[in-house]
Amino acid sequence: MAHASAHTDTFAHDNLPAIETWPELLLDGYEYPDHLNAGTELTDAMVTKGFGDHTALIGNGRRRTYKELTDWTNRIAHVLVEDMRVEPGNRILIRSANNPAMVACWLAATKVGAVVVNTMPMLRAGELSSYIDKAQIAFALCDSRLMDELNVCAARNPTLKRVMGFDGTSNHEAELDRLALEKSVIFKAVQTANDDVALLGFTSGSTGDPKVTMHFHRDLLIIADSYAKEVLGVVPDDIFVGSPPLAFTFGLGGLAIFPLRFGAAATLLENASPPNMIEIIEKYRATVCFTAPTAYRAMLRAMDKGANLSSLRAAVSAGETLPAPVYDEWIAKTGKPMLDGIGATEMLHIFISNRFDDHRPACTGKPITGYVAKVIAEDGTEQPRGTPGRLALKGPTGCRYLGGQRQEEYVKDGWNISGDTFVHDDDGYFHFSARNDDMIVSSGYNIAGPEVEAALLAHDSVKECAVIAAPDPERGFIVEAHIVLDKHAAGDAAQTKALQDHVKAMLAPYKYPRSIVFTDTLPKTATGKIQRFLLVAQGNN
Repeated sequence: MAHASAHTDTFAHDNLPAIETWPELLLDGYEYPDHLNAGTELTDAMVTKGFGDHTALIGNGRRRTYKELTDWTNRIAHVLVEDMRVEPGNRILIRSANNPAMVACWLAATKVGAVVVNTMPMLRAGELSSYIDKAQIAFALCDSRLMDELNVCAARNPTLKRVMGFDGTSNHEAELDRLALEKSVIFKAVQTANDDVALLGFTSGSTGDPKVTMHFHRDLLIIADSYAKEVLGVVPDDIFVGSPPLAFTFGLGGLAIFPLRFGAAATLLENASPPNMIEIIEKYRATVCFTAPTAYRAMLRAMDKGANLSSLRAAVSAGETLPAPVYDEWIAKTGKPMLDGIGATEMLHIFISNRFDDHRPACTGKPITGYVAKVIAEDGTEQPRGTPGRLALKGPTGCRYLGGQRQEEYVKDGWNISGDTFVHDDDGYFHFSARNDDMIVSSGYNIAGPEVEAALLAHDSVKECAVIAAPDPERGFIVEAHIVLDKHAAGDAAQTKALQDHVKAMLAPYKYPRSIVFTDTLPKTATGKIQRFLLVAQGNN
């Protein structure tokens, strides 16, 4: 630790990976006071700056100003310290869907110097217990509508000492709310060091045991002061909307940290389906949207039916490859670019992105200021421009796994090595090729699954698709496409041939899907990421 820690519970500090295994951190341009509390910076400090009467959060039928949010979080902070006996450095699990109460609980826990673990409603008792064991969590705040699984977990897991319910609606009728109403709206936040751990992020999208990433108070501000400021240009009049859960760092940044850092407003939806997001965009004239390409495709179809999404000035796509046809259609219909980018839980948020004035189709963009990136071969040497390889990067944020678990797999020679195959072109742009495990080797050819998906999505009959490798006795593997067809298309042999011919016409013929499986739905995470590992290969058909 570079500065004196405020944590009396030293678990997080004690479980940081060995300093020699950290990536090199490039902090020039991101200077902060030695001691700062991110919760205070996003609430009390915003009131001091004159944003007290500005709307901060919209959700569950009401608006809350920055002054109201500050008072609310300070009351909850008193409950955490005085009634729950939370000490700085203790871990607090928060279980909720996206709503203002979850944001208030996260901010309050951050103010008291706790280390927060945000979780999604869909997690079951066994999964919650795994989180509790890994992070040694003694305290939990839970939306009272979601208490059942957490109560089961608490009964089985002696590590979890205290669970308190909060009202995720606007009624303030749960235990935490009743206690908070009796508290003062003035709270002196714990003066945490800027490199005290504030957040633990559990990795998603893996079939294996999740890893736990560790993020400092300053990191929470860096992602706003870098990406949100440079790329999005957030202003107080902005209204954010989106689908990623606050439990994921992509959602916490896009739907809480970014708007609150700049005096803007966030609309929060417990069920962020495309129709619900469209309704919110039209009702509140939302200006910035964070979601996955699947949802943007639904929005494009809604525009055809008269939906008015003209208020959106920024459409951010991440979490899933942005197909060029979606990008092209969005520009054609709105006159504005869709901002593709890539981030990682390990890095906290987006580190490479397109810009409003510098964007290309099928391109991830250039690094955010403060980050540097390169494409490397297996031996760590930099690849020539135009040659695929692994993405390596450095910046003001970086990977720190709890307990150092698999730290040396992600960090090598001071660089963060993501699980992605990229190409760095002669103009300095980075192009996503595939997740390293999405590269299909068939008869000696390397085939990037996302490239085949983009070709299929350009066909009018294809609504959604996912490409995987299917074992084949002759070729080792073949390309297999699982496809959700438009409701007017028939999933027959003629359609299969038409789609195969379509891909052959767009790409090198060896890349076409030799197996096509028609399905009604594709498995997805809560953020809209397609879970390809859940698809069962069916082979040549």
